[in-house]
Amino acid sequence: MPLPPGADDEATAIVRALYTDGITAKKGAFSRELAEGMREDIEAAFEEARSRPGGAVGRGPKRWYVEIHPEQLRAFVEIVDHPWFRKVCESVLGPDYQIVEVGFDIPFAGAVNQPWHRDFPMPETTRREGRLTSLAFNLTAVDTEEDMGPFEIAPGTQWDWSEAFGHEMFPPKPLYPRYQERAVRKYPKMGDISARSALTIHRGTKNESQKSRPVLVIGVDAPGAGNAEHHDLAVTKGYWAQLPQSVRDHLVCPIVDELTPITQKHSIEGLVMGEAE
Repeated sequence: MPLPPGADDEATAIVRALYTDGITAKKGAFSRELAEGMREDIEAAFEEARSRPGGAVGRGPKRWYVEIHPEQLRAFVEIVDHPWFRKVCESVLGPDYQIVEVGFDIPFAGAVNQPWHRDFPMPETTRREGRLTSLAFNLTAVDTEEDMGPFEIAPGTQWDWSEAFGHEMFPPKPLYPRYQERAVRKYPKMGDISARSALTIHRGTKNESQKSRPVLVIGVDAPGAGNAEHHDLAVTKGYWAQLPQSVRDHLVCPIVDELTPITQKHSIEGLVMGEAE
């Protein structure tokens, strides 16, 4: 377990959780008002994205993913400059961590179980050295209830690897019992934040309600991890000028005169149909 020099009790607990379970969380880190504003921003961005080709990508029936620019999210600075967010990033990814992705996932009424998966193939560094090089932060925009298709994760499976994994991401069905017996459903409330290794095997479950369950995603890399090439994060000059230095230090994206709406790159073919169970 690679602890940073001088790690205090909180940093040690964070690293231990991410290297064992593959997920950790901070309850009530933000106000419900922040989460409500976040939902408004997500809904506005989703409407815009759905109005143009490539604006949203399917992650299964009635389930969509949209990547956005930081300034489309009014709470961006408050989230990424939060002491817990920064401590998690520094403790696991080092002081020069890089914010590479801002987006959201929305399962609507009728969304089905996803197949068990990780979000991208395991990096060679992780497989050879047992070191995590990226994290995904999630913030729910609603209070998650049982019938809303909660996120399900199989703790400790961030290290699973087999040549039998489809696209290096999808465990074969004979391995499903391993994940089902470990499966933990998460029921975050507005204002909670979690951090996980996107390599930990997980899935979205069937949304049996008539409500949507929007979740913000912020992806963070250790230097050299390379996930930024899958994303198109950018900020305008005016927005950059008013960012605190503590945020600028971790944004390595282009600074532009005008934002270009993002055409989604991070399509995961194996999620498009959902899981037939």
